[in-house]
Amino acid sequence: MDFDNIKRTAILASHEGGNILKDFFGKKLKVRHKGEIDLVTDADYLSEKAITKIIKENFPDHQIFAEEKKDYTDRTSPFIWFIDPLDGTTNFAHGLPIFCISIALQFKGSTIMGSVYDPTREEMFFALKGNGAYINDKRIRVSETKKLDKSLLVTGFPYDIRTSKENNLKHFQSFIMKAQAVRRLGSAALDLCYVASGRFDGFWEIKLSPWDVAAGSLMVQEAGGKVTSFMGEKLDIHGGEILADNGIIHKEMLEILRSTK
Repeated sequence: MDFDNIKRTAILASHEGGNILKDFFGKKLKVRHKGEIDLVTDADYLSEKAITKIIKENFPDHQIFAEEKKDYTDRTSPFIWFIDPLDGTTNFAHGLPIFCISIALQFKGSTIMGSVYDPTREEMFFALKGNGAYINDKRIRVSETKKLDKSLLVTGFPYDIRTSKENNLKHFQSFIMKAQAVRRLGSAALDLCYVASGRFDGFWEIKLSPWDVAAGSLMVQEAGGKVTSFMGEKLDIHGGEILADNGIIHKEMLEILRSTK
């Protein structure tokens, strides 16, 4: 397995997509609605096009599964790239500089590479399975916060928050009463990277897609943290829900998730 080429490709694709996002950011955008509050812009599509072009040039036989056009290839290869060309579209559309590009590679169902690029801060988070997690080539580690009541948490809310009873509001209410504080940034991929780098102590969310969590979940694990379902089971990136933290507060967070109905 050519890990050097995998890393080169992911970083090059991230920067190409990032340059497109920077060109569009802060300008008047053509915004469309995939749902009532679920937005998409031309920047999403052009970033995805640039990213997938680079990946296909370097790995023409690999599967590519991206947010906007979904499946680009057949399903014969054991390699699958998961791409979110703009995670944080609502922030982006409003001129809020909290968004990123998330790219992950799975081999036979196991995530082996994750990259998350924040073009506004020029922060490249990168992880290879078994080789640690990094930001701009500097090793990162999860926090050492030992108790939930001293922890800074982060979460997000699903796009059907207005119509579905499963909207994370009860979990949010429970955690905000137990943790030191809870934040909501609007980018699950960055949330996970911030857990990996110790900026947050824990993260949970529901109704996420594989491209939202594939890269960031590997980042947390390679930084020494823990990632599971709400029941403490092995993470399924297709399962919709995720709990990620420094590993120390994992039990306390699980107890709240299990007890909140």
